[in-house]
Amino acid sequence: MKTYCFKLYKAKRNKKLHKVINIAGIIYNHCIALHKRYYRLFKKSLNIYKLQKHLTKLKKIGKFSYFKEVGSQAIQDITQRIDRAYKLFSS
Repeated sequence: MKTYCFKLYKAKRNKKLHKVINIAGIIYNHCIALHKRYYRLFKKSLNIYKLQKHLTKLKKIGKFSYFKEVGSQAIQDITQRIDRAYKLFSS
């Protein structure tokens, strides 16, 4: 796997990109917090499909409507990465 490092400068044309990246970070942190809460309550890991369903419901709520600015494939990738990390951590 190759990784690339880019520097994003504050420019008008990058404004939407910065916004989407920040929202993706918020979604990631929300999913991590949800995983922690779920494990604390039920002593088992959260299923990836339940997590994706939860995020779909959140997008319909007015408070979290800005989640729609991130593409659905990006949100699925976030949940897959979190699920993979928790599976590797627990095994």
